[in-house]
Amino acid sequence: MLHWQESDGLIHIETPHLKAAIRTEGYVSGTMAGTLVDKKTGATDPSFGLHIMDFLLAPGWRDDAYHRDRLTHGNLPKHYVEGPQICTRAQKLDYTVISGENHLALKQRFTFHQPGENYETGSRWEQTLLFLPDTRYYLSCETITSANTVDNLFYRIDMPGHLKHDRGDTFHQIYLSYHGTIGPESFHADFAPDDRFFYARNDAQIPERFIRAHQLRASSAPWLAGMTLDPSAPCEAWCHQRGYVCFIQELHRRPTQKGETIGAAYVVGYFDTIEDMNRTYDRFKGINHISVDDKQFTLLNEIL
Repeated sequence: MLHWQESDGLIHIETPHLKAAIRTEGYVSGTMAGTLVDKKTGATDPSFGLHIMDFLLAPGWRDDAYHRDRLTHGNLPKHYVEGPQICTRAQKLDYTVISGENHLALKQRFTFHQPGENYETGSRWEQTLLFLPDTRYYLSCETITSANTVDNLFYRIDMPGHLKHDRGDTFHQIYLSYHGTIGPESFHADFAPDDRFFYARNDAQIPERFIRAHQLRASSAPWLAGMTLDPSAPCEAWCHQRGYVCFIQELHRRPTQKGETIGAAYVVGYFDTIEDMNRTYDRFKGINHISVDDKQFTLLNEIL
């Protein structure tokens, strides 16, 4: 019912509803670009990968490698706390496959080793991808145990994943739960992340749900969605054009003590309608962590 096999730095996973592959070497973290297949419709994701991990940041410019090109990073002053960028620079991740009777999970982990100025190195990242037999989506989470005390620590991921297209040829529309639907014509020309469709958290007005999705140009036009299950977790989210639709999302941005563990949980996968997405979100809303072994999995509201 739930199958996996390993070959040449890839973990191949198949469920009754999905196929996926995960790289353990090369461009790593999350599910590999173009491999999440919806068996119901035959759709595949036109992404660079789903639930992809980058690095740790804090507010304010510094004289570091975080460049200030406005079309890439906007007028949003930030600096590196720790790197490298996991997806492009880690090169290889330690991993564990956990196979249960009715679940299959992959855990990947990495220790950051490139500190920014006046920061220590050694923050530990772990990602869990959980596949179930009866869903067209997987659940996922990450945890980061900080090696530093930081006034406003945050981290960057791609959620669901950057969307490849040529003048909207791969998608009908985009849905942002905090904004609404957007047609492909809005993404024909590049624009900066803080020009349009930009989300910045307001603790006094947390959205009811935090869902980002695109409706594919495929059989039955399913939606491919990424849902952050605690709507207060994202601090910033971009949906801008830079040769592709950039779905960067940043999380936490709160005071963090050395040794403290932060993180969030997600649903990533296929849905027929926005209403289907909303129902699934409400089913899991508030989850922040997944605990899993070969006997069972537990969805938790807090990180242990």
